[in-house]
Formats: sequence, C-alpha cells, structure tokens
Amino acid sequence: MFGTKGHLMFKADRKQKSKRFNKIFVVYGHDTGARSQLEAMLRRWGLDPLFLDQLASEGQTIIEKLENYAYSVNYAVVLATPDDEGHRANRPDEKTFRARQNVVLELGMLLAKLGRSKIAVLIKNPSTMERPSDIQGLVYIPFTDNLDKEVGVALAKEMAKQGFNIDIGKL
Repeated sequence: MFGTKGHLMFKADRKQKSKRFNKIFVVYGHDTGARSQLEAMLRRWGLDPLFLDQLASEGQTIIEKLENYAYSVNYAVVLATPDDEGHRANRPDEKTFRARQNVVLELGMLLAKLGRSKIAVLIKNPSTMERPSDIQGLVYIPFTDNLDKEVGVALAKEMAKQGFNIDIGKL
C-alpha cells in the first residue's frame, strides 16, 4: 500500500508541477493592443497566461496578490510599453518614454522571485524607451506593432531554453 500511495503521490506531484509549469505571469501597462496580442500568442502556444487584474484578490493588497500568484509560475513576460514620459528634474530636453511604475515594480518583484533567466521583457519602440535602471542581464526583445511577427520566434526560443515545449507550427 505504501508503494502504491507513494506512486500516486508522485503522479499527483508531477501533475501539479505540470500545471504550474504551464502558467506564465504577464506584466503590462496601458497598451491593450499589445496585451491582447501577447495573450492570444501565449494561449495559441498552449500556455496559461496570468494577468493580475483577472485574478481573485481575496482581500489582498496588489503586492500581496502579486506575491501569492508569483509562486504559481515558472516564467514571466513583461510588456514594457511607452505609457509614461519622464526626465530628470529641470531637464525637459531629456524627456523619454517609460513603462508604467507598476510594470517596473512588478518586474523587480518577479526578478527577485524567478531570477533573470525566467523573465523576458518585450520592449516597444526601444529607441525611444527608457529601460528600467540597474537591471542588467535581462532578455529584452524589441517590437513596434505586431508581437506575433516581431517577438514570437525570439520569445519561443527563450522559453524553450527554460523547458517550455512550444510547437513551432503554432508560431
């Protein structure tokens, strides 16, 4: 009985790990078009993208909610889109586009939880976008409008290196 029970537990553990491995945390700002394209692409690849605004809060703050759900994923994709503008004080000539502050915070939290190799940052219009400071070694994949065509292959390669089985025919 112990062997059978142990065997069943192993199968259950493997099934749970498989469910977890299929989930991808998605961080995003205000670019709903890019968000929709990314969601469609990930679902087509057979993955389960998690979007913070679609997940139950259970009375938690946003940070608690992020911490809670971050433990159920093995990879994160961050959409860094030009939603905000910024520059140093008294230097409007240095104005650049930036990702939303929530995107930078969530990127940092996921970086601490998952590590650099398990995060891809999709950066829209990189020549005009400021990258978050003090973060080196992350995968930055540039795009302008069409995530499928501009990002798909590169993102699939990065995720495959982390053990995801993505059908090349679905790219």
